[in-house]
Amino acid sequence: MIHDPHHTISALTVRSPTILTLTFADGLTLAVDLSIAIRSHPSLTALLDPKLFAQARIDARGGYVIWVEDELELAADNLRNMAVEQAGGIGSERILNWMDKHGLTQESAAQAIGVSRRMLNYYLSGVKPIPKTVWLACRGWEAVVETAHA
Repeated sequence: MIHDPHHTISALTVRSPTILTLTFADGLTLAVDLSIAIRSHPSLTALLDPKLFAQARIDARGGYVIWVEDELELAADNLRNMAVEQAGGIGSERILNWMDKHGLTQESAAQAIGVSRRMLNYYLSGVKPIPKTVWLACRGWEAVVETAHA
């Protein structure tokens, strides 16, 4: 049984030496280019080897893409976030980082940007895409708070 279809990978295709096409259990298919992540994180540099990169596979539960078991893996939630951002969307990690930066709970974050806590949870879990207006509300709230403390 799939508990979180938004963060469960159901299909994977290696498209090039650094690009994967992922299909999630909720039906969304996105490409993700891992070249920047590979070059930015020393633990991933082995993936610059096209033969190793081509060995990408999904773990038994769909929660990870694995190249070397327990050593070289990327989680489905991180991959989805990267793919959404690369496709021009707003990834949930962006809002999570905003909340963390300002010490906001889900309740206080929802109030700050004018959405219900339930809707914020939909955005954070990936059930609903994050509208650009929601991200702009986060940035606007941040600007107001920083101006007030200046």
